[in-house]
Amino acid sequence: MTPQIGPRAATKLLERFGSAENVFHATRGELESLRLRAESIESILKYEFHDKAEKELETVRNLGGDVLILDDGSYPYLLREISDPPITLYVKGAWQACFEAPCIAVVGSRRCSTYGENASQMLSRDLAARGICIVSGLARGIDTAAHRGAIEGKGRTIAVLGTGIGQIYPRENKKLVEQILETGGAVVSQFPLETPPIPENFPYRNRIISGLSLGVLIVEASERSGSLITARLAMEQNREVLAVPGNITSKNSFGTNYLIKSGAKLVQQWQDVVSELPQEIAAEILPPQIETEAADRPKRPDSLPTNLDENERKIWQLLSADEPTHIDFLLEKSSLSVGGLASALLGLEMKDLIRELAGKRYARKI
Repeated sequence: MTPQIGPRAATKLLERFGSAENVFHATRGELESLRLRAESIESILKYEFHDKAEKELETVRNLGGDVLILDDGSYPYLLREISDPPITLYVKGAWQACFEAPCIAVVGSRRCSTYGENASQMLSRDLAARGICIVSGLARGIDTAAHRGAIEGKGRTIAVLGTGIGQIYPRENKKLVEQILETGGAVVSQFPLETPPIPENFPYRNRIISGLSLGVLIVEASERSGSLITARLAMEQNREVLAVPGNITSKNSFGTNYLIKSGAKLVQQWQDVVSELPQEIAAEILPPQIETEAADRPKRPDSLPTNLDENERKIWQLLSADEPTHIDFLLEKSSLSVGGLASALLGLEMKDLIRELAGKRYARKI
């Protein structure tokens, strides 16, 4: 909470004085020798935020959370390796189990396409079902789909916030955070409890998303996407960078296609991600190739499900996993009555083959 003291300045202080307690016992001359700003020095000498810090810790624990510090044995070891790890990490949920699991970050555009949303959810679901913890940033679009996919796969997911853990953003994801915690996931932030959604905090927290992970999977990213910042940080942190290819005419595919062209691993299915993990982890997850080749071969997204009646089959064939289709188009092309169409759509939704999007539009699930 000390003004103008970020992770790097805090690390310098800890290295110089040996502990946080010793920092607050330092003399003015000792602090000035480190070229700290005047307001930082005055705050430290006056114990300005000690009472506030005590109240903060009490409030965190009342919320069911905790605060990890850099030299704590519970602090995630991968995150500790980066050049500027947060000195404190606010955590809530089953964070120990999440940090112990192999983690993959899945990030991408907030304004994603149906194709990107489906790809994020599918890959996150398949990875989470095999014991991979999915790390993402709780943002709209690809991040939200990644968290939902992990929950659907009955696995774990970590939401890294650009706010304090007492401030969920975007607000519509408050229910999603509850589901993450209920299903054995965790919420993580470097910011004090009530930190609001300040724009500059979100790119800053991206180093934690990549830092917690063995690799970063970019699903969709425009030319100036924040996800490309995460990819760059991953490279600097010596993490694997992976990307899902996209339509060359889509602006959201520029970043991912550029990354692939620059050497990122092209990802089409979960096996592509797992094969890039450390050998001992990949060997536990990947099945023997000869015995399971047929079982693991990805299903074609256009292969016709076998459990459909005539009307459901007709509607399913009119839908796509890449682009949503409006209900008026389905009504016109299917020649079904309004009641018949509604019944077919309901049947497909109950079989978990399609999903309804905003504006009475529908798309296949992958």
